[in-house]
This record gives sequence, structure tokens and C-alpha cells, in this order.
Amino acid sequence: MARKKLLRFKFNEEAYNFIQPGKEKYATIKGNWKHHFGNHNPITLEVGCGRAEYTTGLAQQYPDRNFIGIDIKGARLWKGSSLSVELGLHNTAFLRTKLQSLEDFFEPGEVDTIWITFPDPRPKEGDEKLRLPGRRFLSIYKRLMPQGGSVHFKTDNRALFDYTLEVLQDPEWGISELDYTFDLDQSPMLSEHLGIETTYERKFKKVGFKINYLRFKFLPSHNTHDKSIK
Repeated sequence: MARKKLLRFKFNEEAYNFIQPGKEKYATIKGNWKHHFGNHNPITLEVGCGRAEYTTGLAQQYPDRNFIGIDIKGARLWKGSSLSVELGLHNTAFLRTKLQSLEDFFEPGEVDTIWITFPDPRPKEGDEKLRLPGRRFLSIYKRLMPQGGSVHFKTDNRALFDYTLEVLQDPEWGISELDYTFDLDQSPMLSEHLGIETTYERKFKKVGFKINYLRFKFLPSHNTHDKSIK
């Protein structure tokens, strides 16, 4: 196992599609993703992506868009990075960093779409600011996205899902086209996922959990900093 990890870390150090501390692009990529990809195609982020099933799955379906998987765990990101190399995907990238630092890597308006797939639910009240679909991160997402930028959230955790729906009821967020389901497999929205499932999703479904899913778009706002939680 230790040898496998070493080989994966070596791969990450050498892979063009993998951006992490110690690489030149880690400090210079903000605002320059178009140069990395060699085009001006829209950018989709998968935050807390783990093995990046959505990053690689969507990239195969939409070659005219760019996809970036973001996670702090290099061993997990290796899976998406190496699969992209194996499949010859040139529209994927993988960024190893803390998600609280997203604004260090993207300019306002540089991101078109965000996917949040099966994040840690962070059930403790004191951990609210660490919830990826929570207020703190929603503020960040909104600043990174242009008018009409869309967010997708998928989880097995009903408590986290209900919390997110409650947060989104605040009209100051300025969202539109909110749609959701408490049972994705029995919903017409299932077709939007193109058969893509995460490792956690398959695991939870096997033991009877229903999958919750929502999506919405941000409207333009002149007050995007007011709701930031530091």
C-alpha cells in the first residue's frame, strides 16, 4: 500500500493536469485557466470531488467544456487525474487545495457551474461554516460565478439537504430555477446525471438510502460580500 501511494504521488508530481503546492501553476493559475486548457470554454468545478467521478464523467460527455476536480487529498485526486490521462481527456484538471481557498485560484466570474457531490455533512452546529452547501461557501461560489451560474448538490444526507433548502430560502441569495428531489432515482431529474454515480452514492444506495438532489442558478447581485462568513 505504501508503495502504491508513493507511485501515485509521483504521478501527481509529473502529471500536466494535476496542480498542487510546489508546482509553478499553483501560484499563477488564477485567471489563467484559459491558458492551461488552451481555450475559453466554460469551466465546471466539482468541489470536494474525491475520486472525481463527475469531473471525468461529464468531461467525456461535454468535450466543449472544461472540468476541474478540487480536493485536499492527493491520493483521491490521483484517480481522476490518471483516468483522464488513460482516456485522453484534455478538458480536465485537478487542483489539490483546501476548499476555503477557492478564491485564490479563480477570478470572479471565471466559473460557470459548480457540482457538490456527497460532501461531509458536518452535523455539529459549530461546523456550519465548513458545510460545502452552507452560507460561507455559497458566498464564495456566488462571487466566482457570472449571472446565471448554476450550482448542483447531491447527497444521501437528508439533514444536510434540508438545511441547504432552508438556507436557500433567504431571498437575499438571489437564486432562480431552484428544483429538487428527495429521491433522485424516481425523479425525471435523474436523466441530467447521464448515469454518473460516485463511489459513496453506490455504497449508500446499496443499504437503502435515497439520494437527494437540487440545482439552482444565481441571479446578479450588487451585495455578494454581505453574506460571507469568515
